[in-house]
Formats: sequence, structure tokens, C-alpha cells
Amino acid sequence: MNINIINKSNHALPHYETNASAGMDLRANLTEPITLKPLERTIVKTGLFIELPVGYEAQVRPRSGLAAKKGITVLNAPGTIDADYRGEIGVILVNLSNDNFVIENGERIAQLVIAKHERAEWTQVEELSETKRGSGGFGSTGVK
Repeated sequence: MNINIINKSNHALPHYETNASAGMDLRANLTEPITLKPLERTIVKTGLFIELPVGYEAQVRPRSGLAAKKGITVLNAPGTIDADYRGEIGVILVNLSNDNFVIENGERIAQLVIAKHERAEWTQVEELSETKRGSGGFGSTGVK
């Protein structure tokens, strides 16, 4: 699939690292480094603007290595970029570690996954079909 993109950063376009990769890394587009203190959050701009086809979304997800090694994650993961959004892609990062984290220009901060989605239409009814789980909430399917 082809997606129109404007790149106002000085970094290469996002790309798949392997043939089986689902996501493409997003890079910080900064004029100066940002220091993210413990429990602090910020929006990091990427310099990228995209035009998705209707029926698709771009999901902004954490990078597993950054989360596991540094405690840095995407706060609203996955963040959704809708097909009608034309603004700059920004990534809401949060520092869940006990240490300051410095975000440098060009740093890989998140990954972008393009996903097809459906539009739902509601049918209002008086009752729903029965299932084994029923109305059991969080943890109702057991712990093992």
C-alpha cells in the first residue's frame, strides 16, 4: 500500500527493519535535547505528516527495548492517527523510571503500525446472547 507522507525532519522516512516487521520506528525531530524527568511526560514531534486512506489508522506504540531498558513508554498506547488527520505526528512519551532520560534528535522513540479497521453500526437490542463468561469482569476467566 502507498501512503502519502511529508517529511519535514532531517531523518530518513520510517521503514521496516525486517521483512516480518509490523512496525516502523519513529524518530524524534528536535532542535535541542529534551530531558524527561521521572514520571514526567511530553509530546515529542517527529516532523512527519501522513495521509492515510479511509479505513486505515496508524497506531503509535512503544518500542519494547526503550520500555524494558529505560522505562520510557508511549502514554496512550496505542495512540491512534485517524485517516482525516493532517497534522504533525507527535508521540506522548512518559518516563516511568527513577532516572532522568534525555531524548536526542533522531532517537527512535516509538513505532508506527498501519492497521485496517472497520466502522461499526449499532443494533440496539433488549438482551445479548449467553456465554460461559457472561458478565464476569476483570480476572473472571481465572489466573492460570
